[in-house]
Amino acid sequence: MMTLVVGGAASGKSEYAESLLMRLDGRRYYIATMQPFGEEALARIRKHRAMRALKRFETIECSTNLLSVHLPERGNVLLECMSNLAANELYAPEGAGEAAYDAILTGVDVLRRQCDALVIVSNEVFTGGNQYAGDTDHYLHLLAKVNRALAGRADNVCEVICGQAYYYKGREGAV
Repeated sequence: MMTLVVGGAASGKSEYAESLLMRLDGRRYYIATMQPFGEEALARIRKHRAMRALKRFETIECSTNLLSVHLPERGNVLLECMSNLAANELYAPEGAGEAAYDAILTGVDVLRRQCDALVIVSNEVFTGGNQYAGDTDHYLHLLAKVNRALAGRADNVCEVICGQAYYYKGREGAV
């Protein structure tokens, strides 16, 4: 079962996604995609790791190349967040570059086969407009294309607005 959770910044999408997996029995994995740039980012990562550990999530750091993720055993996975992964694949030296779209979707497909439930968090794009310059426009179009493909593959698709989940596909509780 795969669920795509989208929403704007600070919408509550991450908390909602975590709550979906907290209901399930079995091992919980948290695939964190943020690259640590600077001490502030490292402090944030440490804080989030500690918070996830309290919720019995095992953190797997993966800022690029989802194909490299091999879960120790079957379980339930939260991939947080597609927005970071898309940027990393597109721009990081170790990323897939212009092949980012295919690398991301292939990685998600392989990851999905390793788990019972997969919940993916991503940012909703273009609600603030659709005219951006250069690399920002390129990145946002990649993320929008990835989100559309993931929505097509997902069993459930919801948007979180002000902490409230609205389902466009599937239903709440069917993780």
